[in-house]
Amino acid sequence: MNKQQRILVLATILFVVVMMSAIGMVYSKHKTRMLFVELQQLNKEVVSLNTEWGRLQLEQSAWSDHSRIERIARERLGMVTPEAGQIAFIRP
Repeated sequence: MNKQQRILVLATILFVVVMMSAIGMVYSKHKTRMLFVELQQLNKEVVSLNTEWGRLQLEQSAWSDHSRIERIARERLGMVTPEAGQIAFIRP
């Protein structure tokens, strides 16, 4: 192999390596952008779920309010507060 052929082989190898590097860089950038878009969508979902969680906690608090439970017990079940003479203490 003469000097000119070695230079041609070396230039070809360098060209292939540079092209592979460029393609790898483009793929890496594309993958990074796709993952960033997915991250943004997941962050939106987190915010939405946290908002719904807060709303559900507030709703649970409203449904389990003591005055509401007492009012329903009186109206629907006919329950009343016992008088002092109706209360019995049982000791073990």
